[in-house]
Amino acid sequence: MNAALDPTDFRDAMARFASGVTVVTTRDSGGKAVGFTASAFSSLSLDPPLLLVCLQKDADCYAAFMEAEQFGVSILAQGQSPIALRFATKAIDKWDGTPSAPGSATGIPLIDGAAACLECRVHSRADGGDHTILIGEVLTADTNGREPLLHFNRAFGRFVEDGGS
Repeated sequence: MNAALDPTDFRDAMARFASGVTVVTTRDSGGKAVGFTASAFSSLSLDPPLLLVCLQKDADCYAAFMEAEQFGVSILAQGQSPIALRFATKAIDKWDGTPSAPGSATGIPLIDGAAACLECRVHSRADGGDHTILIGEVLTADTNGREPLLHFNRAFGRFVEDGGS
């Protein structure tokens, strides 16, 4: 990291950016479902439909995502913060008690009740310092009208309109 920038200052500044919360999933080479929580997620392109998500290089599931050709993204809904915390925790069975269903295009497990689910084919991977940027070509996108779970200042919450427009 830049010697002039205190890592705590950088983390504190980034915590002021509100974002949605996702669980990103795939299967390892043995067929075992793996996943991680990510708030570093964004649409990238409409044509072709691309998204990006950032995976920490020391994540338990890192090797599986480096080999996988497909992955799923579940945009968590309000009330799913326990799932977000579970998939952010290392060295536990993230699927124990987690409701999921296989995606229609890839069979990759997606979180039941998520506000939206997307299935992707890996388009490319890029180095991002201590993260790898996974770029996925979106194959399917489904929504259910539920309100998304938000993350701001190291806490979960919900969107409230400010009425200032």
